[in-house]
Amino acid sequence: MDNYPTSWAPQQNVVVVAWVITLLLLAGVAWLSIGGDVGGTVLTGVAMLSVGALALHGTLLRPRLAAGPDGILARTVGGAHRYSWTEARLRLRTTRRLGRDSLTLEVESGEHLLVFGRIDLGEDPRDVLDVLTALKGQALS
Repeated sequence: MDNYPTSWAPQQNVVVVAWVITLLLLAGVAWLSIGGDVGGTVLTGVAMLSVGALALHGTLLRPRLAAGPDGILARTVGGAHRYSWTEARLRLRTTRRLGRDSLTLEVESGEHLLVFGRIDLGEDPRDVLDVLTALKGQALS
């Protein structure tokens, strides 16, 4: 990772809040199981596992995206993916879901497409694209 001076990851406070919520839900599971509420225990347990998985994802996959003179490094559940500046295509995509516009950064290389949102990057995807475009321009000039 030392070759990638610029990197983006979920904001640390968001990950910490997810861990705190996971612990609170764990306490809720214990409380409900002592009280004999099977349905509540199952629902709270599913919520705890879901939030815990997101917290673990945010903890282990840091940084999600890194860039340097050689190209881009993206960390996913499937492992780390490295792309040189010549093979990486970068673009912003706006999608409308549930009445809200969502902006994502897409990194495409061949048949591989990686999509990063604001939560993944910890910043506005427009700002990240500006930095990546500048780094790509410096590397290719």
